Amino acid sequence: MSSPFSWIRPEPWGIHVVPADIWVDPSRPVPRALVTHGHADHARGGHGETIATPATLAIMKLRYATSQGAVPVGYGETVRLGGGVSATFVPAGHVLGSAQILLEHAGERVTITGDYKRARDPTCAPFEVTPCDIFITEATFGLPVFTHPPIGEEIGKLLAARAENPDSCILVGAYALGKAQRVIAELRAAGHSDTIWLHGAMEAMCNLYEEHGVALGDLRLVSDAPSKEAMRGSIVMAPPSALNDRWSRRLPEPVTAMASGWMRVRQRARQRGVELPLVISDHADWGELTRTIAEVNPQETWITHGREEALLRWCELSERRARALALVGYEDEDD
Repeated sequence: MSSPFSWIRPEPWGIHVVPADIWVDPSRPVPRALVTHGHADHARGGHGETIATPATLAIMKLRYATSQGAVPVGYGETVRLGGGVSATFVPAGHVLGSAQILLEHAGERVTITGDYKRARDPTCAPFEVTPCDIFITEATFGLPVFTHPPIGEEIGKLLAARAENPDSCILVGAYALGKAQRVIAELRAAGHSDTIWLHGAMEAMCNLYEEHGVALGDLRLVSDAPSKEAMRGSIVMAPPSALNDRWSRRLPEPVTAMASGWMRVRQRARQRGVELPLVISDHADWGELTRTIAEVNPQETWITHGREEALLRWCELSERRARALALVGYEDEDD
C-alpha cells in the first residue's frame, strides 16, 4: 500500500501528478500540463496538451502562440485525468482566468493555488476558499512587512497627482497582463472616464480583456496621439521597462508612477526613479497568506516560491505542518 500523498511529487521544474503522468505549471515542455494562469513563470508553449481555463488558454495563445492541444476547463468543472485522478478548477483571484487546481485521488485532496490574492478585483473572478488536505501556496509577499493598502487609496493618489499636474501626464508602469487592466478598471470605477493612453505593448492584452467582458473604457495608443498637447493632464499606461526608456520622451513632462506590491519597499522605488509609488499587488499580502491557510485549514502547507522562511516559521508557531518546495523558474513578476 502506498504512503499518503505519494501520488503528487514536487520536482525542480514543476509538480508531477504521478498516476496521471501530468504536470502542474511546469517550467519546461511536457506531454501534458495543467496551467493555473497565463504569466510566463507558470505558463509556456511547447506542451503536447494544455489544460486550463478558457481565458488562460486565450492568453497563452496571444502570448506564446499556443493553440494545439488546448483543453478548456471552466470554473467549477471537474475533469478526469487518468490514473484515478480528477482536477477541478477554482477561481484564484490573481488575473483573468487564473485558477487554483484541486486534485483528488484515493480520497486525498490537494489544492495548488498558482498565484492568488484575496482583495477585490473587477477584472477577474474572486478567490474561493477550498478545503483540502494539502494546500500548495505561493509566498511572494510572505513577510509581515507586506500589508497592501486598499486599492482605492492608491487610485486616489493617482487621481490626485493628475489633478496636481495638469500640464504633465502621469506615466504608470504596470505589468502588461493583469496589473494594467486592473488599474484601468479601478480608475473607471473611481469615475475617471477620460481617455487613457497606452504603450503599444499594452494594446493586445487590453483587447483580450475586453473580449472577455472586462470594460476598460476609452483607450488609445500613444503612437496615435496627434501631439504631446493631447496627452497633457492624462494618464498613460506602459510596461515598467518603458518608464525610463527613450519612448517616454514623446510624453508631456511625465510624472513617473509604478503599480506594484514592491513599491512598499522605498529602495525599489528609488532604484527605478519612481516619483509616485503605488502599492498595488495581484498577490496575497502577509495577512492574506496567513488568513487563507487558517481558513483552508489543511493537514499540511507546501510553499512553492517567494519568502518561504517566514511563512514556514508562522506555520510552526501556529502548530501547522509545512514545507518549502525547491521549484525553479518562478519569479516575482509583480513589478
